Amino acid sequence: MRIAVVGIGIISAAGMGIAQTLESLRAGRSGIVPEPSHLATRHRLPVGEVARSNAELSEALGVTGTNSRTALLGMTAAAEALADAGGSRSNTALVSATSVGGMDLTECFFEEFGADDRRGRLRLAAHHDCADSTLAIARYCGVDGFTTTLSTACSSAANALMTAVRLLRHGIADRVIAGGADALCRFTLNGFRSLQILDPAPCRPFDALRAGLNLGEGAAYLVLERADEATKMPYCCLAGFANANDAYHQTASSPEGEGDYLAMRWALERAGVMPEEVDYVNAHGTGTPNNDLAEGIALRRLFGERMPLFSSTKAITGHTLAAAGAVEAVFAALMLRHGEIYPNLRFAKPDSRTKLCPVTRYRRQPLCNVLSNSFGFGGNCASLLFTRAE
Repeated sequence: MRIAVVGIGIISAAGMGIAQTLESLRAGRSGIVPEPSHLATRHRLPVGEVARSNAELSEALGVTGTNSRTALLGMTAAAEALADAGGSRSNTALVSATSVGGMDLTECFFEEFGADDRRGRLRLAAHHDCADSTLAIARYCGVDGFTTTLSTACSSAANALMTAVRLLRHGIADRVIAGGADALCRFTLNGFRSLQILDPAPCRPFDALRAGLNLGEGAAYLVLERADEATKMPYCCLAGFANANDAYHQTASSPEGEGDYLAMRWALERAGVMPEEVDYVNAHGTGTPNNDLAEGIALRRLFGERMPLFSSTKAITGHTLAAAGAVEAVFAALMLRHGEIYPNLRFAKPDSRTKLCPVTRYRRQPLCNVLSNSFGFGGNCASLLFTRAE
């Protein structure tokens, strides 16, 4: 059974919606800024921040009351995807991924509560749970079917898309909105800083002198349907997928990139696509020394000297954590629809251990098979294989 992508929606540092995002990608324009504007922090670190406040997001959505930034970003992207797919349809499911959830509101509560345990709005902490943002998105979009939340670190949204395919194949839903949303918050910024994997400058994925990642925020959702029941011309089809876990370390990839390699290999096998048939890889490419080396080794293991074109788009958006798999799946859909590849910014010199050189400039390129990687903490590795719609 073929699964078609019939709608997409996105918000990130690259832009508000598909049109702005596409403009940034084609121009090779990075959305990474020197420091956050909408996050109260004493750290001056570059981030991929959405250029709208919570109040501005709420106004654009026409919502009132208390919503986490994650929920607001998710509602924005999911609503765009649903509209792009032609609007509401019965028996629609929602599979949404997040790591942060409503942590930004929890931080506001504890700021007051920590100073005086008689103060603080407990209702803010009630939004902490990851599923709270999913329910907010479902209510806003009028989802009437199965709803669930995934949280598997940076592979979360990619795993949400895999879940969506299973729901369609088993007849549990006739349409699935799948993706993820994550907002910047102090907990994640401080947590990644404590791991010493944040680059104090804009990140340089796969470069020999890379020094870490830039955190980002955003949301992206794709609307999936069974291809023979598709309500409009698809962007592409999700033909293969796989998840593998090498269980090597809580936060580091294995030196051989075992999970990375297995996820890619199994995704291709499921799709019936040979490695030499892959035209492009949207690499996970965070910019950390460990991740890019492990992924590079895995790419060499799978493709050998016949490396397809590849790049990391995180130099444009920052690392959007749980949303990354969906953000880059949207990019894959756009690449296949328009026949183009988006650049890996700030790459200058290849790592001597892999000798890999990504695409560094926007280029027009007909594509048939695009592989998108999302590799998370704990060795949770996911790969998605998108194919051009017939």
